[in-house]
Amino acid sequence: MSSPIWDKGDTTAEDWVTRFTVGDDYKWDRRLLPYDVKATRGHAWGLWQINVLTDEEWQEAQEALDALLNAFETGDVTVTPDDEDSHTVIEQFMTEEAGDVGRKVHTGRSRNDQVLAALRLYLQDALARIGRQTAALSEALCALADRHDDVLLPGYTHMQRAMPSSVALWALGYAETLVDDLEALRDVRRKVNVSPLGSAAGYGVPVLDLPRQAVAERLGFRGVQTHAPAVQLARGKHELAVAHACTQIGATCNRLASDLVLYTTAEFDFVELPPEHCTGSSIMPQKQNPDVLELARAYHHRLAAEMQSLATGPANLPGGYHRDLQHTKGAVMRSLQITSDVLTALLEIVEGMSFKQEHTEAACTPELLATYRALKQVDEGVPFRTAYRDAAKEAGANTLAADQILASYVTDGSPGHERPDLVRTRLAEHADWTEEQ
Repeated sequence: MSSPIWDKGDTTAEDWVTRFTVGDDYKWDRRLLPYDVKATRGHAWGLWQINVLTDEEWQEAQEALDALLNAFETGDVTVTPDDEDSHTVIEQFMTEEAGDVGRKVHTGRSRNDQVLAALRLYLQDALARIGRQTAALSEALCALADRHDDVLLPGYTHMQRAMPSSVALWALGYAETLVDDLEALRDVRRKVNVSPLGSAAGYGVPVLDLPRQAVAERLGFRGVQTHAPAVQLARGKHELAVAHACTQIGATCNRLASDLVLYTTAEFDFVELPPEHCTGSSIMPQKQNPDVLELARAYHHRLAAEMQSLATGPANLPGGYHRDLQHTKGAVMRSLQITSDVLTALLEIVEGMSFKQEHTEAACTPELLATYRALKQVDEGVPFRTAYRDAAKEAGANTLAADQILASYVTDGSPGHERPDLVRTRLAEHADWTEEQ
């Protein structure tokens, strides 16, 4: 069993204490370990700059960290419940590899700023990955609009047929909303990109003049949190901001999935899904179930639950660090994983689905043209409320062909006047931070 790095040689926690306090945190630290190594390398560089580490020790530290990464990638090293966290693994590995260098590397830091440095480095990559996925789903919806640029689709209010719409308009509504979500994701990624290193347990480091800004720049942070207590006060708030952005994406995906679940029913029969994206029934041989869409819809509620835990967990805590804050790590990392999984699923669905034009246009029945008839009278000088009442009396009047309906609109963003190019222009503005590093 590994000794905890806080062990002073005369203390041993009982097994149940370790199980209770560690929980499933070690599993998340397996994902964070490469980022913890990166942050440790940056911190060690800072110690070298102020002569806590000699030239030779700095070189030994780099070699030990390289060896640790290699051992982790080959599966020879991992994080176990006995280790408590990735920080223990790093320090003990470095001590075994490089002796006193491993004993020195924690100088001037606490596990409090260490875990936040690793987490925030991880968030930069995770948020960029989700940004790429969000952009890909938005583009897939633009492509769906391109494939169905002249296909009518009923528009609904209160779940009742209301006015003519189009498949392209439906798809681009979601595509544009995802770009809005992407902007929120970009903003929160910048917000959390600040270095906590040098704040230690929340009250700074005496004696040593740590090169905080230089270390932050070396690690790719845009800056530091200047006042040490602000680091712990931000814990939970930063994670909540990330979870909120994820929940906004989840909300868009929820409604997209809800539409498609309806559209695939026999009663609507607007959409055809590839059989390989569906599941079957254990008792009914004829069934083709949209389980992927139903789960994509349901996961929004899981995201909202994680966001709620982050909103309430740190509440009423006095300033400084408290072990309660440990739970913020799992909550934000689960939010990111769920969001990534939902985006992966919906991208596959959208790229493989198609609308059934004969069914969507057959559902555009004459009463959907009531507003059209009213506004035609307005265009001829009739007051709208008079035309409104006249049109209501003629709800079942003759219909128009699809091209005539689309031609009756003149404004960008309405049926027949969709602008996927504008959505793509906005998507292109995010290429700088979503592209793969």
